[in-house]
Amino acid sequence: MVATELRVIYGDTDQMGVVYYANYLRFFEAGRNEFIRAKGLRYRDFEEIYQLQLPVAEASVRYLQPARYDDLLRLETSMEEIRRASATFGYRLLGEDGRLLATGRTVHACVDMGGKLRRLPEALVTRLSDGETLARLERERRAPGAAGGGEGTSWPKSRRRS
Repeated sequence: MVATELRVIYGDTDQMGVVYYANYLRFFEAGRNEFIRAKGLRYRDFEEIYQLQLPVAEASVRYLQPARYDDLLRLETSMEEIRRASATFGYRLLGEDGRLLATGRTVHACVDMGGKLRRLPEALVTRLSDGETLARLERERRAPGAAGGGEGTSWPKSRRRS
């Protein structure tokens, strides 16, 4: 788990003075970037070294209590699951007083720079999962000829990030 502190700025809030619901996903992105950085990479390095990207394939947020302007937040980001060609991050957003404000998760496909689905390199899996308590690290990863996943599968255009 990697913790990131975030201060709510005025631009994060809506007319009611609470954090606009979609901004929680921006917070999650910041936490994910800090998670990757804490594992010894920058997201930019991930693209340059491995020639891979991790577009969001699925995202969910459970809102429990509102965050407000100028609140100091603690975002806890963890790796929940690593599969052959995807990674799932989990998030817990806490207020300064420790109250749980929101939880969430994002599932990311691993694609090459052309948008084709690719396996996560073993070195990257090892780095990202180091020190994490994964709900599931796919056993078939290491099994030669295991079914599913995959090299050369095209990522649907409707889910490609621009």
